[in-house]
Amino acid sequence: EVQLVESGGGLVQPGGSLRLSCAVSGFTLIVVAMSWVRQAPGKGLEWVGTINSGRDFTIYADSVKGRFTISRDNGKNTLYLKMNSLEPEDTAVYYCREVSTWARGKGTQVTVSS
Repeated sequence: EVQLVESGGGLVQPGGSLRLSCAVSGFTLIVVAMSWVRQAPGKGLEWVGTINSGRDFTIYADSVKGRFTISRDNGKNTLYLKMNSLEPEDTAVYYCREVSTWARGKGTQVTVSS
């Protein structure tokens, strides 16, 4: 059974940092491409970034480029999203998503507010 479980969200002040985790079971992370997506209140899903299979090539949305970094720990079968210089506009529920099947977890809430 495929499971993706996001964690690490919370309340952070503008300019702060968080690291989100996505624990994966049911498939091996290194052989698939994975994305992070987010959904702000009242809005649709927004793609944040993707890491490809194998070589860890990453690509990001312009809105987060230079501030967010996707990585993975193959031994732990866990995907990460490191978020720096957070802005109120980054407030959303964040999901990890497998690229080919769009399987995703239940998400973790990130709130950026003073």
